Amino acid sequence: MHQGLYLVTPDWDDTDQLVDTTRTALHAGATMLQYRHKGASPSLRREQGTALLALCRRYNRPLIINDHIELCLTLDADGVHVGGTDASVAQARSILGPGKIVGASCYGDLALARAAQRDGASYVAFGGFYPSRVKQYSFRTDPAIIAQAKAEIALPLVVIGGMTPANAAPLVGRGADLVAAISSIYTADVPGAVVREFDALFAGQPKSCANQGATV
Repeated sequence: MHQGLYLVTPDWDDTDQLVDTTRTALHAGATMLQYRHKGASPSLRREQGTALLALCRRYNRPLIINDHIELCLTLDADGVHVGGTDASVAQARSILGPGKIVGASCYGDLALARAAQRDGASYVAFGGFYPSRVKQYSFRTDPAIIAQAKAEIALPLVVIGGMTPANAAPLVGRGADLVAAISSIYTADVPGAVVREFDALFAGQPKSCANQGATV
C-alpha cells in the first residue's frame, strides 16, 4: 500500500492551468489524485476528468473522482470518493464492483469509519484537523482519532483539512497513511518542492496494513 501525498484538485475552470500544476505535482511524487470541482458543469467535469486521467495514466497514479460515480464509469477512472451527502459506500461499491477504489469521508466519527469498512471502503478519510481555505468545517477533528482508528480499522487512513507539511507532520507521526492537500500545492510558488516536503514526512514510516478491494 502506498503512503504519501493525496493530491486533491481545486475548483479551477482553466483546464490547462489545472493540468500543468497537477503534472508538476505528480512528477514530484504525489501518490494519488482526486478530481474535485464542486462548481463544474457536466461538460467541464468530463473535459477535466479526461485530461487528468491521461496524466495519471502517464505517471501510473490512481485517479479518484469526487462524488460522481457516473463520471468514474464513463472515464473508467480508478475509483470514487464519497462524503456524508453523496452516494453511500455500499451504493458506490455495488455500482463499481470490487476492482475500483472507494474512499469515504468520516469527518471525526469513528462509527462512520467502522460502517465504511463494513460496506467495502478502500480507505477512510478523517478531517478537518485544521482550518482550510477550501473546505469550511463546522467542527475540528481530534488527532487522537488516528490512533483509535488504527487500532480497529484495517484500512489506510487519510487526513485532510488545512494540510501543510508542518501541520501534517504530527498526524503522520500518529500513523496517517496519506495526507490530502489542495491549497498548499495548487497555490504554492513551487508546487513540486511542497510535494517533496510532504513525501519526506513518510521517510522511515512503517507500512500499514493492506486494504480491502482495490489497491490505494
